[in-house]
Amino acid sequence: MTNLSTLADWQKAAAKSAPNGDLNALNWHTPDGITVKPLYTAADTADLPHTDSLPGFAPYLRGPQATMYAVRPWTIRQYAGFSTAEASNAFYRKALAAGGQGVSVAFDLATHRGYDSDHPRVTGDVGKAGVAIDSVEDMKILFDQIPLDKVSVSMTMNGAVLPVLAGYIVAAEEQGVSQDKLSGTIQNDILKEFMVRNTYIYPPEPSMRIIGDIIEYTAKHMPKFNSISISGYHMQEAGANQALELAFTLADGREYVRTALAKGLDVDEFAGRLSFFWAIGMNFYLEVAKMRAARVLWHRIMTGFNAKSPKSLMLRTHCQTSGWSLTEQDPYNNIVRTTVEAMAAVFGGTQSLHTNSFDEAIALPTEFSSRIARNTQIIIQEETHITSVVDPWAGSYMMESLTNEMLEKAWAIIEEVEAMGGMIKAVDSGWAKLKIEAAAAEKQARIDSGQDVIVGVNKYKLSKEEALADQPEILVIDNVMVRDGQITKLKKIRETRDAVAVKNALQALSDAASSSTVEGQGNLLDLTVKAMRLRATVGEVSDALEVSFGRHRADTQKVTGVYAAAYDQEGDWAKEWDAIKGEINDFAAKQGRRPRVMVSKLGQDGHDRGAKVVATAFADLGFDVDIGPLFQTPEECARQAIENDVHAVGVSTLAAGHKTLIPAIIQALKDQGADDIIVFVGGVIPQQDYAFLYESGVKGIYGPGTPIPACARDVLQQIEKSLAAAK
Repeated sequence: MTNLSTLADWQKAAAKSAPNGDLNALNWHTPDGITVKPLYTAADTADLPHTDSLPGFAPYLRGPQATMYAVRPWTIRQYAGFSTAEASNAFYRKALAAGGQGVSVAFDLATHRGYDSDHPRVTGDVGKAGVAIDSVEDMKILFDQIPLDKVSVSMTMNGAVLPVLAGYIVAAEEQGVSQDKLSGTIQNDILKEFMVRNTYIYPPEPSMRIIGDIIEYTAKHMPKFNSISISGYHMQEAGANQALELAFTLADGREYVRTALAKGLDVDEFAGRLSFFWAIGMNFYLEVAKMRAARVLWHRIMTGFNAKSPKSLMLRTHCQTSGWSLTEQDPYNNIVRTTVEAMAAVFGGTQSLHTNSFDEAIALPTEFSSRIARNTQIIIQEETHITSVVDPWAGSYMMESLTNEMLEKAWAIIEEVEAMGGMIKAVDSGWAKLKIEAAAAEKQARIDSGQDVIVGVNKYKLSKEEALADQPEILVIDNVMVRDGQITKLKKIRETRDAVAVKNALQALSDAASSSTVEGQGNLLDLTVKAMRLRATVGEVSDALEVSFGRHRADTQKVTGVYAAAYDQEGDWAKEWDAIKGEINDFAAKQGRRPRVMVSKLGQDGHDRGAKVVATAFADLGFDVDIGPLFQTPEECARQAIENDVHAVGVSTLAAGHKTLIPAIIQALKDQGADDIIVFVGGVIPQQDYAFLYESGVKGIYGPGTPIPACARDVLQQIEKSLAAAK
């Protein structure tokens, strides 16, 4: 039978259901600026390039391997680090026995920032949000009974990348595994740290030298090891939409290739070991399109470097489901979210995948939740038969069209970056960071205003009693016990090693670092391996480099007007916004000045999306807002709050250090005679810790999903109460 219906017939039929008969009202306008239509036809793909390409062949639109998962599924790689090397090792061995196929290491923030566990600045960070690693001895425990010649290891490390990678190399040597047999990936992506994650140590220029030295060393000695994982994950987690994530990540990759070429390497000598790392959120169609577009764009970029080897031209990637999309409210919904995101990663053609656990919006994952996350992947691999077909979205009018739109949108941003002089210039100027922060503020405003639905948060909400009854088991880390144990290990190492030999090795490292920030005399990774063999510590290596490189201090900026713009419409939420602004104006009239708050991050947690969004929204409402620099101690934060004469300090916490750091800031304010300054807290805080924080003196706790206007009104009322009590 011949179908005689036409597009015009469909338009006529659809118009009957469309609001006011307007078909444009059915379009979905994504945060990336891409319009997604409700219907696509052959006309949408008629002139698109590459739609007749095949998997395993340039430009790799349909996947980097010819058979993809039909022969070998993606690697299941669960990212984890549990306080101590012993606890993490036990988790890895269980995960491998239960179907995991690689080890992915999460380090604590003290390690990320190049501090030994006994450093006074990291009191609340040791063993929180990852494993504490101070020396080769910790690395040996971390990989005990894990054959490093057979199991690939991924390490998310950028700031202290030299001592951590060197420690892994030496631990493998002492396990009897030579460097040429090691497989896995070191993240080693410092540019994104300056944009979003902030676990940097040194300024951009010497940091790029470190990257060049690692690429050079691994190309010569570790042919199976990926020398860099160029990460968009943290950009999306910080608020970037898919187009920004794609463009900035590929632009970072271009800079790293240039850095390696400046070392005198041939492009095909190292480019085949570059890999990528994407976040996979709930924007299902665009995530699949993003990954398909990424391979085409990377092929274009590498062709521009005259790469010849197919391995140099193909983009290979690891993916991780979104942590930001997980909700504290109704947390079992997160299992569904993770499953949807995992399927998007698979349909996009990932080479390995980590699935987040449903409880990670509340605390570190438990063994129970980690098993569900891992089994999510195993079920997709074993029960769905999704793996039987290579690139099942190929030929879809909608997907091919979206892929091309994503490609063009990202390429326009990449060319804008090039016009600035490249990604280093875009990062150094602060432009790239502000673009991501503006996207984050806009997204949060859309959620708070109800324009974007989050089930269980701003729609279909549970009652408070049901939500509390459904709280999952929470993993609790005894930070004091972990730190004490690490300090004992450090003391033993320093007492039993050859102190003179270690001093000489560290001096050689400092000398090489000071020789030139561009070329350098001696490879920094080679010299670090030698120092770590002698039992130099992570902190000592970092300090030796800091003597020459210095420690980076970021400028604090915030976007303005972006959050408020989402409320510049009619509706109940717009009226609520205007009402709160009126209350703030009334406060200013009575007090002679506006309410002033300082938004702060304490300890070594550099994830500042929440802090920046809150600062932007509060400023748009009419608060005077100061933003504290990253990595403050409680005493430094209290001093700045007093000097700036603020009414309140808001602390953003994501790394589980709240039970140590929050009481410390309250005590520091009291010690300095400023206990009239109230303290409020937002971020990842288990409800079981609320009572402790309130008893410590906190005036307000605002967990994930709290609408910022509601938070702002409560803070204003607490300030008014404090002022009234002081009279």
